Amino acid sequence: MNNPVIWINGDCLSPHNPALQEYPQAPALWVWDDVLISEWQIGIKRLTFIYECLLELPVEIRRGNIAAEILNFTKEHNANLVVTTDSPSPRFNDICNQIHKSIKLDILSVEPFFEYDGYIDLQRFSRYWKVAKKYVFE
Repeated sequence: MNNPVIWINGDCLSPHNPALQEYPQAPALWVWDDVLISEWQIGIKRLTFIYECLLELPVEIRRGNIAAEILNFTKEHNANLVVTTDSPSPRFNDICNQIHKSIKLDILSVEPFFEYDGYIDLQRFSRYWKVAKKYVFE
C-alpha cells in the first residue's frame, strides 16, 4: 500500500493540483530553493505571489536543497512514494532523478493552461504571459 507525500512545485500552485486531488490526506511539502532564487534573481513580487499561493494550500514550507528536503520529509512521514506534478522547469528532471534514486516517484500530468509547441522563456512571468495571453484570450 502506498504511503505518499506530495511535493508541490512552482508550476502547480493550485488547490486543484492533481496530486492534492488524488491524495487529499497526504502531507505536502514546498521547498524554497535558495540557489534557484539567487541564480534566477527572482524578484520580491514573484516571491510574494508564490507565498500567497502557498497560503491557500495544505502544505508545509521549508527552505534548502529541494531533493534533500523532500527525502527528509518522506522519512519523517514514513512514506514510500513521492507524488508531484510535471513541470517544464529545466531543474525539474534533475531534482526528480535525485529523488528517484532513493524512493518511488509518481509524476502526474497537469492540464495545460493553453496549447503551444514553441519556445517560451520561463524565467520571467512577463515573457511567458506575452505569449500565453494570445492563446488564452482568443
